[in-house]
Amino acid sequence: MLKKSPILIFEIISTIFIMILGVLLHFTFEWSNNNALVGTFSPVNESIWEHLKLLFFPMLITMIVGYFYKGKNISNYLCAKVLGIMLAIFFTIIFFYTYTGIIGTNFAIVDIASFFIAVVLGQYVAYQKMQSKFFCNHLTVIIILLVVYLCFWIFTFFPPHIGLFKDPITGMFGI
Repeated sequence: MLKKSPILIFEIISTIFIMILGVLLHFTFEWSNNNALVGTFSPVNESIWEHLKLLFFPMLITMIVGYFYKGKNISNYLCAKVLGIMLAIFFTIIFFYTYTGIIGTNFAIVDIASFFIAVVLGQYVAYQKMQSKFFCNHLTVIIILLVVYLCFWIFTFFPPHIGLFKDPITGMFGI
């Protein structure tokens, strides 16, 4: 049976950590003088795709730390955490394109708020799933994580020329 207190406390601390690291990652590429290696895990432009790195990498870090903290004793930990990560990513994309499609423009404050909502939503769903009998194949979730990571790496340098990857300020794609 899952002990709620230690993992709940860890998930709350992780949520705060993800938010702080996500905000800091927004600036790391510029702070690094546009270092390409830094660009593989932090946004290289203002596109929606690049901003998904603010969710993915901090959530991945807390997932790995959490696995060694308590997660290896929770049979569905990896599945729950990957579900939370993917939910946060999809929420961000769907929310952004829905509200900007309705209003016709985006607002930085709404974009920032949606980042925080996506983090809380992803973490909450992952925590709830850890307490359930939800289960999936661990190999499948590891493959999903690797594919998403590779997409971030590849599309930083070779992005498709579609709106998701377009910097709305410069009109450019990728690094």
